[in-house]
Amino acid sequence: MDLEGGTRRYSAKRESWRTVLTLAYQSLGVVYGDLSISPLYVFRSTFAEDIKHTESNDEVFGVLSLVFWTITLIPLVKYVFVVLKADDNGEGGTFALYSLLCRHARVSSLPNCQVADEELSEYKKDSRGAAPERSFALRLKSTFERHRVLQRVLLVLALIGTCMVIGDGILTPAISVFSAVSGLELSMSKETHAYVEVPASCIILIGLFALQHYGTHRVGFLFAPVIIVWLFCISAIGIYNIFHWNPHVYKALSPYYAFQLLRKTQKGGWMALGGILLCITGAEAMFADLGHFSQLSIKIAFTSVVYPSLILAYMGQAAYLSKHHDIDQDYHFGFYVSVPEKLRWPVLAIAILAAVVGSQAIITGTFSIIKQCSALSCFPRVKVIHTSSKIHGQIYIPEVNWLLMILCLAVTVCFRDTKRLGNASGLAVITVMLVTTCLMSLVIVLCWHQNVLLALGFVFVFGTIEALFFSASLIKFLQGAWVPVALALVFLTFMYVWHYGTLKKYEYDVQNKVSINWLLGLSPSIGIVRVRGVGLIHTELVSGIPVIFSHFVTNLPAFHEVLVFLCIKHVPVPHVRPDERFLVGRVGPKEFRIYRCIVRYGYRDVHKDDVEFENDLLCSIAEFIRTEKTGLNSSNDEPGKDDRMAVVGTCSTHSLLKSEENVENVENAGPSELKEIKSPKVIKQEKKRVRFLVPESPKIDTDAKKELEEVMEAREGGVAYIIGQTHMRAKPGSSLVKKIAINIVYEFLRRNSRAPSFVTGVPHASSLEVGMMYQV
Repeated sequence: MDLEGGTRRYSAKRESWRTVLTLAYQSLGVVYGDLSISPLYVFRSTFAEDIKHTESNDEVFGVLSLVFWTITLIPLVKYVFVVLKADDNGEGGTFALYSLLCRHARVSSLPNCQVADEELSEYKKDSRGAAPERSFALRLKSTFERHRVLQRVLLVLALIGTCMVIGDGILTPAISVFSAVSGLELSMSKETHAYVEVPASCIILIGLFALQHYGTHRVGFLFAPVIIVWLFCISAIGIYNIFHWNPHVYKALSPYYAFQLLRKTQKGGWMALGGILLCITGAEAMFADLGHFSQLSIKIAFTSVVYPSLILAYMGQAAYLSKHHDIDQDYHFGFYVSVPEKLRWPVLAIAILAAVVGSQAIITGTFSIIKQCSALSCFPRVKVIHTSSKIHGQIYIPEVNWLLMILCLAVTVCFRDTKRLGNASGLAVITVMLVTTCLMSLVIVLCWHQNVLLALGFVFVFGTIEALFFSASLIKFLQGAWVPVALALVFLTFMYVWHYGTLKKYEYDVQNKVSINWLLGLSPSIGIVRVRGVGLIHTELVSGIPVIFSHFVTNLPAFHEVLVFLCIKHVPVPHVRPDERFLVGRVGPKEFRIYRCIVRYGYRDVHKDDVEFENDLLCSIAEFIRTEKTGLNSSNDEPGKDDRMAVVGTCSTHSLLKSEENVENVENAGPSELKEIKSPKVIKQEKKRVRFLVPESPKIDTDAKKELEEVMEAREGGVAYIIGQTHMRAKPGSSLVKKIAINIVYEFLRRNSRAPSFVTGVPHASSLEVGMMYQV
């Protein structure tokens, strides 16, 4: 499966208003599910203990004012008008901002970066132009590039945001489903409700996670209608409550009531901000899910549907509460109290469906961000299943799914109330937003080259608001807010240790790589023989000969007649175009038939299966041989000069390798155009047969044709994968922290992580593992 065509979808998004409106409709179900169900628990969490509802209604109107201005300033002003513009070639989210910064300043944590990566189409700098000389942007860029500590701080900041998103993926389904099910409390006794609420929530959550492997696209057509019906219900009920109970509630939208509440309640009002914060849970999805839609479609959906519906819903709740002061405290501030009694059961059913949709969005987003982290060497390799061959980005990660389910059920069973769930969820949400604000201020200066005062103003306005919410959430650390902190610490430890171990392994490979002189010294006279076939040696190095190869030859003095040093790397861009996928070059003299192939993927690209990948790899080498200019790599015969590479596309960009189904069509072109060199056997069971076809062109010299024939004959002999199995240990004398990190944590993660993606489908008969012990 290959979704590389997804990189061309951005222009299609802007084709017509019909396309934009269709995307806006679809975004309602994917992006706004979590944000839309917040009325279920905002008032109940806000009035839990910190403030009381008095006859003057100052508290209710003050809370409504705070909710209105929070939704207006954060999702509307911050995200719609500013943050959505900071997309990374159409992609959004924490790592998109980090990727932008990595490309505009050399702060990338990826170990095997090359200058050639900067020539990729999507690596282009921002269209705003270069920063003026002696500007603050250049000085800030230089500061980040000189100080490794600042680069690590930037990475840790991005990882903290990522860990909180994962925490949100655990807490959001719990509070959403629990709050939706809590509507049963008005239809049964308190004793019965206590035995029904938690089991019912757990059953729904188990069903939600159990259905993840089917993929969002299987039930995706229901998502948008469910959220539309839900938004219609809450806005209609809100309008009814406004006109029926208090038509003058609109006056509470004035910021005067918010200041009045804080002045009157003081510490209680400040602590109540932790509940008000829940009205913007899910706002981060507007930016994180940008890659599936477009800026304009997300803006239209929010401003025309979501924003007015939410404001009407909160106004309706406030209008109802302003005329009701004598309801039982347990039920007083629940959403369902303000719903007319005849509509409660239908609304309850719709609310549960909306909660499932909202939870589905954050779970899918968690899968996506973990895949991005894994691509950038910040998360152990996991099994990624693409659930749709047509819709880009819809993935399923089994290990992560079941881990999320277990943690989600544990939180639901242990907390059993929306107050502590809200405290936990609120801290996770506001931390992600604070990280976005910090990274966004750097983007404004380093990427957009705007005045530093604009960045400081952005941080001052939104950072101050979010810091107030953060402090109000953090003060409730013992009342549930400790959960996202604990989860973030655990995930951050694992992610940073994995990244640290990966860097140390790469540093060892670089320090111990073998020189070209050693390769040139290999000959049959010292017992080295070449065997038939193609050997693929996986390495992280982009230059030099890996130590794993010398170790292999020392123990088994033979290697294949065609040898390929294969490096699969990720670059800090969302997608790499198919015609820029491969970098191919030679290692040593031409007669050695040793090549280096660097395969580049973006952090949101989809990896091909093993046979497709194998075909593309050999096809790219054949294309390199065919198009190689005389003398282009002549310097490679000299020691140390093996780094000249040529950009070669995948099979779809040239015609040297064709599947059997397409061969007849190609042969119809006539013998004057194409000549079939060989017709190999079936490579594997139930896989396509392939044929090399070489154009009969005077531009291809005799040596190139001979080399192509040798590569094809080696291909018929089979492909062997030589994979290094490295075990790392900390050097004697290392600190206790390093020994624990490398010897225990990293080794545990390495043993339990997946093999590289191109290796997982390779039969055991075609693979050879070479073990080595590294001391770092």
